[in-house]
Amino acid sequence: MTQLAHNRTRSISRHRLLLGCGVLAGPMYVTVALAQAFTREGFDLARHPWSYLANGDLGWIQTLNFVLTALATIAAAAGLRHALTPGRGARWAPILLGAFGVSMIGAALFPADPAMGFPAGTPEGPGAITLSGTLHMAVGGVGFLCAVAACQVIASRYARDGHKGWAWYSRVTGIVFLGSFLGIASGGGVAWTNLAFVAGILALWTWMSLMSLNLSRSA
Repeated sequence: MTQLAHNRTRSISRHRLLLGCGVLAGPMYVTVALAQAFTREGFDLARHPWSYLANGDLGWIQTLNFVLTALATIAAAAGLRHALTPGRGARWAPILLGAFGVSMIGAALFPADPAMGFPAGTPEGPGAITLSGTLHMAVGGVGFLCAVAACQVIASRYARDGHKGWAWYSRVTGIVFLGSFLGIASGGGVAWTNLAFVAGILALWTWMSLMSLNLSRSA
């Protein structure tokens, strides 16, 4: 019994560590992205998506930010599987969140095309569309939709467990992020859509941090 208890304790500690990656992923990504947004020449939060930061001489910073955040998100997905097992969402929530993480690796491998005057020296306007830029938008779009679906699946699990507040919070986060993504997808370059997308990103990562922390404490 002592060995069994020891093994169980180690298992709980390991999965809390994985969920801890989910707590830190969002703050790390947002902090690094905003630090660049406010310091890199020519970048305008009202005009340029954060993906543009992967271009230019300092683009490696955002590329690394994508990769490290992706790995933390995938780790959180592994912890999520343990936290939700058994029960509703134990299969699909980790798969969807893990797919979101994988999409960020794809975004790092295929940078967005330079456009709208960024990096400094780039002509104004949408610019040329390359294969890399097309793949960036494709993998990003799939990843965002997976994140939205993960919010809804986890909301369903919270509702089933009687946590109505968390269920509503998860649902609203998914809806807000989906709306902000559709806005920027249909009106890129327009100030309000870019700022709304920033708000959607902040909402999604805040939810992921708080949700991971909540499940970690419940492990």
